[in-house]
Amino acid sequence: MDEELEGGLVEDDFIIPPVKYEYLDHTADVQLHAWGNTLKEAFEQCGMAMFAYMTEMDYVQIKEVHTIEANADDLMGLLYHFLDELLFLFSVEPFLICKKLVITEFNTEEFRIVCKCYGEEFQIGKHPQGTEVKAITYSAMQIIDQPKDNKYEVFVIIDI
Repeated sequence: MDEELEGGLVEDDFIIPPVKYEYLDHTADVQLHAWGNTLKEAFEQCGMAMFAYMTEMDYVQIKEVHTIEANADDLMGLLYHFLDELLFLFSVEPFLICKKLVITEFNTEEFRIVCKCYGEEFQIGKHPQGTEVKAITYSAMQIIDQPKDNKYEVFVIIDI
């Protein structure tokens, strides 16, 4: 069992998964392309891609953890609302910039996500300012969920 550290964090909370995302050019915006060994991991990676677009992850430390929830009527709506909740977490106090996301509940029947967000308060001067993300869009959104081919990918255009 992990020893509990300051702020209720445990040692495993500081292990960062490998990067499985890229940025694709799009007219006036940027398209996030993320993938994983599961659809849940692809969603987590897409959230991390958005945060990494806003600042350089090397400067972000894990100091606190917050939990967000997202609900929708379908899978695309779930991805949209998940990313929108993450953007909201960054946009209001505590202005959390996440270094790690762990989805603890990923229900594709009831379209519900619960996610632990690990990071710290964004501070100009400490964190290089990347590009501001204004909104998540449904435009050209794709979710590839093909367990038979072990293919799990998401594509999302963010408004910058």
